[in-house]
This record gives sequence, C-alpha cells and structure tokens, in this order.
Amino acid sequence: MNEINITATTEIKIPFFDIDPLEVVWHGHYVKYFEIARGDLMDKINYNILQMRDSGYAWPIIDLRIKYIKPAIYQQTIQIETCLMEYYNRLKVHYLVTDLKTGEKLTKAESTQVAVNLKTQEMCFISPPILFEKLGIKI
Repeated sequence: MNEINITATTEIKIPFFDIDPLEVVWHGHYVKYFEIARGDLMDKINYNILQMRDSGYAWPIIDLRIKYIKPAIYQQTIQIETCLMEYYNRLKVHYLVTDLKTGEKLTKAESTQVAVNLKTQEMCFISPPILFEKLGIKI
C-alpha cells in the first residue's frame, strides 16, 4: 500500500556519556538515537512533533522492536537510515544503524505509532487526513 518512498539519513558520533565502562553504547541509548533519526525523517515531510500537536494529533509509540547485531563504541560515527514503511493506519518506521566508515550493520529496529485525537483522546484507526496531505497523497 506504500506508494511513497520517504527516507532520511542521520549521523551521530557516539558521545562519552552514552557508553559504559567497556566503551560500548548502553542498549537503552539506541531509543534516543532512533528518536533523533525519526525526527529527521518527519522533518522531511514537514510534520514534526510540534506540527503533529498543532494539527490536533499525538502519535505515541505503541511498539518498538530492536535487534542488536554489533555494539557501537565510543567516538564511532554511526549512520541511521530511516524509512517510512506504513502510513495508512499507523506510522511504521524501519531503522538501520551502520558504522559510517565501514558500512557494517550494527542494529536494526522498527517503531510503530498511531494517531490519537488530542481533543477526544481516542485512537484513530485510519491515519488522519493531515498525514496524507503532508505525504502528498490524495484520499
């Protein structure tokens, strides 16, 4: 059902405060990296978190799946490729984390978000028209 191909690439240099004593990124910090990358992706369609709120919708994460392949380490520059995979009933975003220099795969992930009407606090079973407008899709 995806007639579009929206992707973004984000680079992050692993900071000191994200590592453990072995100079490996603590697994929980990947969620922060995915949030940064997803923000870059949504900026591409001009529908970031503030624009979502202003349109009357929140888009909470309802599912997040992560597969750790190889750890990222201190001062390594990682690249996160994000791709919007689904949008009709929910936003599903895929993430691929690689080492910028070698291209080696480090982590894969997928997040799912649903629209919630801020006035009624009800979940939408179909994405709201504003999302289709931002994607340039006529419904």
